[in-house]
Amino acid sequence: MSRTDILSEIKKAEAEADAKVEKAEADKKTAIAEARRDSVKRIQDAEAEMRSNYESTIAAEQRVLDEKRSELLAVGENDAKVIEKSSAKKIKEVNIFLIKEFERTIDVTS
Repeated sequence: MSRTDILSEIKKAEAEADAKVEKAEADKKTAIAEARRDSVKRIQDAEAEMRSNYESTIAAEQRVLDEKRSELLAVGENDAKVIEKSSAKKIKEVNIFLIKEFERTIDVTS
């Protein structure tokens, strides 16, 4: 081979190497961009799932609390009715006692 042929082969090999390096750099940039998009999507999916789990857990706990609240209100209302019934009898007794005491006081002073 002549010197010119060798130099042209070297230039051709250098050009091919440069093209391969440029293609590799472009592939690298594409892969990095795709990996970033993929990671952002995974993060967004994880956050969406976390929010969904959070909201469903909150809703479930709210239902439990609503049930307990209803039970406690029912117990409280029943207790209030019992107290009201027993106080109605006592109010009559107190009224009678007060009237007798008032009458006694009037009888003593007269």
